[in-house]
Amino acid sequence: MFEITFMQGTAWIIYLAGIVFVLTRISFNQFRQNKKLQHLVLGSSVSVFGLWLFRVGIEPGLDVHFLWLTAMTLLLGLRWALISGFCTLLVSTVAGYDSWAMFGINGVLGISIPIVISYLIYNFSFHKLPRHFFMYVFVCAFLAGAAMIAVKMLLLSGYYYADGIYSGDTIYDSYLLLIPLLLMSEGMLNGWTMTILVIYKPTWVYTFYDKHYLHGK
Repeated sequence: MFEITFMQGTAWIIYLAGIVFVLTRISFNQFRQNKKLQHLVLGSSVSVFGLWLFRVGIEPGLDVHFLWLTAMTLLLGLRWALISGFCTLLVSTVAGYDSWAMFGINGVLGISIPIVISYLIYNFSFHKLPRHFFMYVFVCAFLAGAAMIAVKMLLLSGYYYADGIYSGDTIYDSYLLLIPLLLMSEGMLNGWTMTILVIYKPTWVYTFYDKHYLHGK
């Protein structure tokens, strides 16, 4: 049995409780009957898992890779994005790319919070900013993607320091210094993904509505 710290155990409880809460608020009948939703949820999980395979890092745990969670949130909506992210993390952990001790931490700090932040930025943009195609792509996808990866790396850095796993100098030199290099890349990945989707497959995107972003513009 793997050993976990108090913070890791607490994160396990919080993450699994959150997933159970989300599961009680989605319709499995809808999922069984809606083939398009099945393909989108499963396809998103597979796509994100594929991106997560390409990771680099010096110290264990302090590795970086594309997340693509903002695009997944815009594509699926908040609840299904959280479920899809859980499936991706579960497969990644079972396959040995992530540790079971870190499952809760990765779920809360690396998936759930970035997805919620991405959805909150989308909500803010939808209700407070002009509803325009370029506003959707730039704010909801590009800026949200960049902000999401920065928040994820800052939160994980704080955890590694608070739990005494790495020193502040090690975290800064091996992890935090990479944030500026990843902001543009992650933002562009999410921005281009959503640009292509809303142009060629707008009916796939849960958060995009032609009548709000295109008609009359």
